[in-house]
Amino acid sequence: MKIKRALLIGIVIWIIAILFYSVSYSIPIMENMETQANLVLFVVVIPLVWFGCTFYYKKDLQTHGYLVGQTMLLTAVILDALITVPFFVIPKGGSHFSFFTSLGFWIIAAEFLLVSVLYWYSRVYPKTKLLKN
Repeated sequence: MKIKRALLIGIVIWIIAILFYSVSYSIPIMENMETQANLVLFVVVIPLVWFGCTFYYKKDLQTHGYLVGQTMLLTAVILDALITVPFFVIPKGGSHFSFFTSLGFWIIAAEFLLVSVLYWYSRVYPKTKLLKN
């Protein structure tokens, strides 16, 4: 596994996702802004992880999508713990506990892993089967 590559992609995904999340607060569409931001994040994570996997697998066809997704996700989780929660959540009265135990967090984390695994099965796995034959 190309750990440095997966970490860098995870950082880029986190930066873009946090930008979308933050901007969604300035465009009031729903009454509950937190739900709106989570919905925006839910939608944005799909193409971000897909393109992140596309970039990762240009150099490595050996690593399973779950491992790549897990590495990128853990990178984003660490950045959430170090930056997102202290600067965005705590000033609004939240905490690390409330952030990491919220249903929205876990749904988006599961989606993150699911997209990376689906990418691997749809784009990488068929290539590895061809290489073995």
